[in-house]
Amino acid sequence: MKTDKSEFFHRLVLLLLVTALSVMGFMQMFEKVAGHIPSRYGISLAIVAVLCLVLWVVLLTVKPYANQNFFFGVVLLSLIGCMEIIRIDYENVTLGRETSAGANQVLWLILALGLASVLLFSIKDYRVFRKFSYISMIIGLFLLFSPMIPGVGASINGARIWIRVAGHSIQPAEFAKLFMAIFFASYLFDHRDQLAVGGKKIGAMHLPRLRDFGPIIVVWAACMGVLVLQKDLGTGLLFFAMFVCMLYVATGRISWIIIGLIFFLAAAFAAVHLFSHVGNRVNAWLNPFNQRVYTAPGGSQQLVTGIFGLASGGLLGTGLGEGYPALTPLANSDFIFSSLGEELGLVGVFAIFVIYIAIIGTGIITAIKVKDGFGKLLASGLVFTMAFQVFTVVGGITLVIPLTGLTLPYMAAGGSSLIANWIVATMLLIISHQGNKPEEEMGFDTLSLALEAVNEKKTREQQSAPRALTSETISVVQKGEEQ
Repeated sequence: MKTDKSEFFHRLVLLLLVTALSVMGFMQMFEKVAGHIPSRYGISLAIVAVLCLVLWVVLLTVKPYANQNFFFGVVLLSLIGCMEIIRIDYENVTLGRETSAGANQVLWLILALGLASVLLFSIKDYRVFRKFSYISMIIGLFLLFSPMIPGVGASINGARIWIRVAGHSIQPAEFAKLFMAIFFASYLFDHRDQLAVGGKKIGAMHLPRLRDFGPIIVVWAACMGVLVLQKDLGTGLLFFAMFVCMLYVATGRISWIIIGLIFFLAAAFAAVHLFSHVGNRVNAWLNPFNQRVYTAPGGSQQLVTGIFGLASGGLLGTGLGEGYPALTPLANSDFIFSSLGEELGLVGVFAIFVIYIAIIGTGIITAIKVKDGFGKLLASGLVFTMAFQVFTVVGGITLVIPLTGLTLPYMAAGGSSLIANWIVATMLLIISHQGNKPEEEMGFDTLSLALEAVNEKKTREQQSAPRALTSETISVVQKGEEQ
């Protein structure tokens, strides 16, 4: 291990703090809803604890310079999410609808922890993904539109964003964002100079050249395809916003942000008038307490129930196991923030916000520290997707923006979301390790990747340059002139 004693002690204190908070939370919750700790949960949560310890040791061993704020923050959020989902399962039993989302969520967390350990061991340098940029694009687009394949895709709650595999529902868009982030980072890293060149100037703002609009139009069209074909507003918005953010980071031109907003507003205006499900969400956002909107199909009943549940928590909450979060539809997934607000109160959700802010802030610092342009873009894109999801979920429930259908990272029920976001956290750990590593410890692999990137750039320049005249060509020309 390459960390000094003070740094190791600091990390050990954080590990003990996360452990103590999680144990106290689960004990209180089980005491309220069951009177004891059920054996099936006791065994599975013990496995989670062991795997968390194993992952922490792996992190110290193979990625000693990684910023562990990612690890501790994500572990704590995941455990709080499991805690609330299990609690909602118990309430569902009293309401006559037995569910097992909590037990499944713990199993998904076990799988995510194991996968994170494997990735930390196997990925030596994140820059290897640059070699697979266009392959990542193909895989990402395939995953994004795979729910449209007949016999494979499935519609749930009106949105066709799921596929059925071995009896389980998987949301492939959660994994598509990883591959598309790699492609966006690679593409923008290779073309950032062309995209940064300004065209016409309007006031203090340089507009990009007309021929550089191609990438943003293609991405915008793909996102609109998701909206039209899959009736999924959130995913289309997430991908487009991620690309615009990374485009701004690559070029430093605020004009791309303004252009992206114009494209988004135009698409949003058209979607509201063309697609009933989008119009219903906007109407529910603007008039949530209107009786006609409340009782209409696809109206504001779910939203209003979630708002009242959130408000009933007050400052300190009702306490774990003492609220009624299951009265809200989709309380353990789309509206888990409302469930947490009811039982943990304003203080509790603010504490959750602090954890998210710590993770996102650490991601931004990582993007700043990384010297490699590809790493900066990849870290920025991954962190932005997390921040954007938190904003849209919380903003939708608190009536800041319309509901989008996105889920709260690490906390909402669902294996696809949990595993995909754990991969995001693992990638950020790997990138932060590279960014914090002292220059004198750059290994042979890092140096070879850097040389390979230089050689690729030289090859592209040679291919784009006009072909030089050979000595034979010159002699032929001279003879022709003599004749």
